Amino acid sequence: MTAEGEKTTTADPAGPAARRTAKRAMAGRLSWGLADQAVCSMTNFAVGIYVARSLGLAAFGVFSLAWVTYGVVLSVSRGLATDPLVVRFSGVPVASWRAAAARSSGTALGVGTAVGAVCLVVGLSLGSRVGSAFAGLGVVLPALLLQDAWRFSFFAAGTGRKAFVNDVLGGVALVPAMVLAARVGSVAAFVLAWGAAAAVAAGYGCLQSGIRPRLTGAREWVREHRDLGYRYLVENVGVSGAAQLRAYGLGLIVGVSAVGVVRGAELLLGPFLAVLMGLSLVTVAEAARVLRRAPHRLRVFCLLLGGGQAAAALLWGAALLLVPDRAGELVLGDVWGSASELIVPATLGVAGASLGVGAAVGLRALAAARRSLRCQLFASTCYVGGGLGGAAMGGTVGSAWGVAAATILSSAVWWLQLRSALREHHENPIPEVRTS
Repeated sequence: MTAEGEKTTTADPAGPAARRTAKRAMAGRLSWGLADQAVCSMTNFAVGIYVARSLGLAAFGVFSLAWVTYGVVLSVSRGLATDPLVVRFSGVPVASWRAAAARSSGTALGVGTAVGAVCLVVGLSLGSRVGSAFAGLGVVLPALLLQDAWRFSFFAAGTGRKAFVNDVLGGVALVPAMVLAARVGSVAAFVLAWGAAAAVAAGYGCLQSGIRPRLTGAREWVREHRDLGYRYLVENVGVSGAAQLRAYGLGLIVGVSAVGVVRGAELLLGPFLAVLMGLSLVTVAEAARVLRRAPHRLRVFCLLLGGGQAAAALLWGAALLLVPDRAGELVLGDVWGSASELIVPATLGVAGASLGVGAAVGLRALAAARRSLRCQLFASTCYVGGGLGGAAMGGTVGSAWGVAAATILSSAVWWLQLRSALREHHENPIPEVRTS
């Protein structure tokens, strides 16, 4: 077995036939990843649209605050639990993967339980519509994080089909849950419905994997992978925390309805935002495999990944500009009028972030945690500064343009750091990977 610190060879697989087989295997895994992300995109889009039409702009803004808060907690879980799993246990023997997946999923469940309890207490103490939404979020956080952990685990094992099936089940369970929530008509009801569907998928994930999450292994997991976990924790929280700070700041500067407008614009770009947020499910694992088998191809892999998604985001944004107002109002209701004004800056922001994702995936595969952390802190600072500075100068539209400029600038920094990391790896090819 290969242990951390041992040098590895950088040769390609033996012969053209082996290379073709490896490419077909990668294509298959990426196909399942794209299919899974398509399900996530459609599910998130459907939830956002349904809630926006059911609750109206102000209540949708409250739901959006709960959504971005969940994003922060999800980032904590991924940093401590599942990011180290993907980097160090992708393509390893099954026994090693099962032991790691049990402790990783237990860590995610522990994070959800601990933070969920805090959200519940805070929400109950606040009262009002905002408080009830956060109390509901506290109840459903364990299920939401456990479902996400299973998805990471399946992609690390190269069994993306199981992640796809799991998300399809969650989407199906979401339909009756949302119908019941609409009858109640409150923000908290929609939050609970969202979490109930995740609980169904999380329970099924245990059956699919045949693994029971080990809560007692959480401390051992965090301690063993603290060299990556703590840096990824800060890095991930920097991403979601920046989004949360922007949302809260926008609500204070412009008003809570502005948060709903921004969320509406994000829904219009939902297919690419969902893929962008979840790319690490597939591409970090694939990049780690490329690094082990043909490290000289990692740069091209990352460039194709980032450039392809950026081009697709631009095409989607161009198509959105052609949507007539009547069709937009049919989808988003009252949110459409304001959200449509953000299509151009939001598209440029997503395209810039997509290009940067290619470099970020390469840094993750190289386990260059220090470099990726520096990049993410810079990007998060630019994001908050551009979003809130733009809001102060130009309201919601100004905030969108500020974010677009920040993401494009940050993308350049990501690629500069990847170039340096690849040079270092070429000079000293000692990857931070484990199979035991």
